[in-house]
Amino acid sequence: MTPWRWLTQLSRLRQRGGALARIGRAFRVFGPMTADVVRGRYRPVPWAAFAWMAAALVYLVSPLDLIPDFLMVIGLVDDVFIVGWLLTRVDHALDDYRRWKGWDDGPAAPESGA
Repeated sequence: MTPWRWLTQLSRLRQRGGALARIGRAFRVFGPMTADVVRGRYRPVPWAAFAWMAAALVYLVSPLDLIPDFLMVIGLVDDVFIVGWLLTRVDHALDDYRRWKGWDDGPAAPESGA
């Protein structure tokens, strides 16, 4: 493998790692944010985060897919990519909430009990 190709592959892994970190952070932050919204502690309500999360859940349980799930591995890959993309949108929509809580906006997500 040439050095240029190796660097390209390394760059792709870093990008995917960042997306995985954002997906994990979306899961960890969404619950506390929802609790703060329900208790009236956090305003304005981040409707975009709720919409993106609802879209991810609907796509995950919906029988309609871009690639049917009966095609086994290939059918599940589109679920992973689309739901993953939607969850990165959730994480992006929670940026203001994380700033309000004083949580670091970097790859390391806060503890859910903070």
